[in-house]
Amino acid sequence: MAQPQKPLDVITIGRSSVDLYGTQVGGRLEDMASFEKYIGGSPTNMAAGTARLGLRSALITRVGNEHMGRFIREELAREGVDTRGVKTDPERLTALVLLGIRDEHSFPLIFYRENCADMALCEDDIEESLIGETRSLVATGTHLSHPKTEAAVLKALRLARAHGARTALDIDYRPNLWGVAGHGDGESRFVESARVTAKLQSHLHLFDLIVGTEEEFHIAGGTTDTIAALRAVRAVSGAVIVCKRGAAGAVAFTDDIPETLDMGEAGPGFAVEVFNVLGAGDGFMSGLIKGWLEDASWSRALEYANACGAFAVSRHGCTPAYPSLQELDFFLARGVVEPALRKDRQLEQIHWSTNRHKSWPTMRVFAFDHRMQLEDMAGATPNKIGAFKQLCLRAVLDVQAGQAGYGILCDNRLGRDALQAASGTGLWIGRPVEWPGSRPLAFEPELGPDLGGLGEWPLENVVKVLCFCHPGDDAALRKDQETSLQRLFSAARRNRLEFLLEIIPSKVGSVDDDTTAKLIRRFYEIGIYPDWWKLEPMASRAAWEKTCAAITDHDPYVRGIVVLGLDAPEAELRQSFAVAAEFDLVKGFAVGRTIFGAAARAWFADKIDDDQAVAQMRENYARLCQIWDAARAASSHPA
Repeated sequence: MAQPQKPLDVITIGRSSVDLYGTQVGGRLEDMASFEKYIGGSPTNMAAGTARLGLRSALITRVGNEHMGRFIREELAREGVDTRGVKTDPERLTALVLLGIRDEHSFPLIFYRENCADMALCEDDIEESLIGETRSLVATGTHLSHPKTEAAVLKALRLARAHGARTALDIDYRPNLWGVAGHGDGESRFVESARVTAKLQSHLHLFDLIVGTEEEFHIAGGTTDTIAALRAVRAVSGAVIVCKRGAAGAVAFTDDIPETLDMGEAGPGFAVEVFNVLGAGDGFMSGLIKGWLEDASWSRALEYANACGAFAVSRHGCTPAYPSLQELDFFLARGVVEPALRKDRQLEQIHWSTNRHKSWPTMRVFAFDHRMQLEDMAGATPNKIGAFKQLCLRAVLDVQAGQAGYGILCDNRLGRDALQAASGTGLWIGRPVEWPGSRPLAFEPELGPDLGGLGEWPLENVVKVLCFCHPGDDAALRKDQETSLQRLFSAARRNRLEFLLEIIPSKVGSVDDDTTAKLIRRFYEIGIYPDWWKLEPMASRAAWEKTCAAITDHDPYVRGIVVLGLDAPEAELRQSFAVAAEFDLVKGFAVGRTIFGAAARAWFADKIDDDQAVAQMRENYARLCQIWDAARAASSHPA
């Protein structure tokens, strides 16, 4: 049934929490030593999951007026979820959930939801103007468990139906959130309760689609006989009923309930390793909503749902496990190659690269990550270098003025104060790890011999590494450097950090139009997929064509290229920008000494003060930004 065009495809309503997922697998929750932080709560997971699949989603919930509430709001926005319905509660804290993976059958969790923000959702939070914008509204069972939140959900349902929107219920039965199990029973999925059954049955007629596991239909139907439970639900609701059956897939019933579940309409399933069932139902629901709103056949909708559920059970976390639309399409076309999907390198690369947050179509990067070059300047000391880097940041922020498309490269050893001050400013932040001038490649000592230091980095920091390499390098040197880069790339991914690879072949050998492209193809061959490439200027259009082809042949989702400066005069950079800007893959520049060189020498010699140094660098940086923007505007392929 076709629906009128509306700004939103789906609004979900209900729980919103921060999930703290134990990173150790195979042990008790009592013994977990560290946790990964993700957004959580079924409606929140579904809002993000459907957004990843290309739907225009929104969430109605409450979060606390604190760091965790802001995290949820910001993370949803990064996922592309409309947050107008996310209200900030001035009194209550955001809910937390602690979760662990004990084994393939046991997934302990503890809900910290005592008087939490989302359970204060009320009728006043439901705005008709927002509800009127959506094609569908999806509710979950927990918010029917309390009179205040129940009233909010019922108001939203009434408005949705009045505006012609479809309505769906994910039963999402958590006995302890209904008060029929204790705090230590967060993992429990079923406890009989006549009260819960009566409450659910009083509202089932309000929905066009009802989704649950067999156990959830047992509570909705008031019996542990699944067929009888489904028939009890059918007696009070004409909704399409979708029953999830775990490894056996799922079935849809559009009419009377038959004698067996196998007689329902099913979709293709996927034989994957079960690693983590937590959040799998929300992934399943995200795919199902996609098919439901496309008016796909139930077989096709269940195929989407089963695939999204398969991704979820094979990965760590809930929302982070869900696929992008590109990833889902690829998976459905190719099928299962490695049952443990998180170990499927091709699939994981698509997952990573198509679910990155924030777009950077333009990159105007002031690089002051220099260490050796500043240490060699007359009058420079570690403390003075650190202070100078703070002046560099001042210059960047003056030019940026809150706009998008600006960034810095800054180190931690000498530039820690500037690096930390840049966090949260909206700048792209790259952070070097190589020991300056090293060949073979060596890393800054702060990373540690196992590169464990990356675990301390903010997620917004991009791992930047410079490797002096050339296709003509001898075999031993090549192996040494490639092994180091493979270790670093793996560590960056493990710590959820983007990766920028800078290569400068001209410093170690002669170059031609093929040199950089050869190096790039080799790095892809050994499994290194940088999010960013930082490359030296190439005067030849042919060299740029071959370089860009080498990248896109292997990674169509790469972030892009930034052009480095090599202390070139501004006039020379203008020429190199003009050539590079013709290529869409080149997003901008990362230039340092051309901007700060003269100011640094004068400042270290006490010939200019702080304000004068900032003014000089601000002028140089702003002018270089203008030169790049003009080159891009004049190119035949504007970004």
